[in-house]
Amino acid sequence: MTIDAQNILESILESLNKIDYIKPEDVPGIDLYMDQVTTFMDRQLKSSKRYEEDKILTKTMINNYAKNNLLPPPDKKKYSKEHMLLLIFIYYFKNILSISDIQSLLSPLTEKYFHTDHSLQLDDIYTEVFSLEKSEVEVMKENLVEKYKTSRGTFTEVPDEDKDFLQLFSFICMLSFDVYVKKSVIEKLIDQLPRPEKKGKKREKDEE
Repeated sequence: MTIDAQNILESILESLNKIDYIKPEDVPGIDLYMDQVTTFMDRQLKSSKRYEEDKILTKTMINNYAKNNLLPPPDKKKYSKEHMLLLIFIYYFKNILSISDIQSLLSPLTEKYFHTDHSLQLDDIYTEVFSLEKSEVEVMKENLVEKYKTSRGTFTEVPDEDKDFLQLFSFICMLSFDVYVKKSVIEKLIDQLPRPEKKGKKREKDEE
């Protein structure tokens, strides 16, 4: 098996350079209907798709988030800028956290800052959090390069036809362990938060 590991690393680093986020000023200041919400999210986050046919957000997903109390209900079937910001948080969280954990994390935000007269608004929180993104990407790139170099030092004595795969496997294992540890830390931090009151049994699976 021949694997161009160096090209893979360069491709990953290049993709990290393209990472961006939806800026608060890019979110429409007017309320949107469901179709407009899904169209906006798909257009803004299409670069994060793994496959072209992947769905960023569907009507069923949004309805499911509302049923699970992650998202306040729309006003006359329209979604505000605050709804959009919460949906962006949900989009990123749902890849690593359970519905109940996301609910615990977002409930304090919606209770205190969603459509309230608090001096701190949801878009202020969103802007502050995502302003850290650029510096975090640089740290991540350095960490990836170090892990890559470490993985290239493994399985040096095996036949060449096996070496590339086994070194790539080592690289993936190191990255996976990193994700596992960080996910465990996040879950422990969330466990410190008060659990929202459950309003009946809800489904935890996204549907399209």
